Amino acid sequence: MNYQNMKFCQSCAMPMSDKDFGTEKDGSKSEDYCSYCYQNGEFSTDTSMEEMIDYSAPKAAEATGMSEEEARKMCEEMFPQLKRWMK
Repeated sequence: MNYQNMKFCQSCAMPMSDKDFGTEKDGSKSEDYCSYCYQNGEFSTDTSMEEMIDYSAPKAAEATGMSEEEARKMCEEMFPQLKRWMK
């Protein structure tokens, strides 16, 4: 998989292809967020970054074959740099 040109959800860090994009209020595709995190111009859950990491780390571990501990460390480094979580 070529990650260099891939877009990642700026909320959960999921790699996104065209079918994965969320939607803005006008129905257009969101360039920043996936359909799980963002629909109709709003986030689908009111969650903290820590809760999103708790949810995402096991899925990242399963998808990549890394341990859950490694996936959690990766998420903890990556998430603060995502648009939704930047301070």
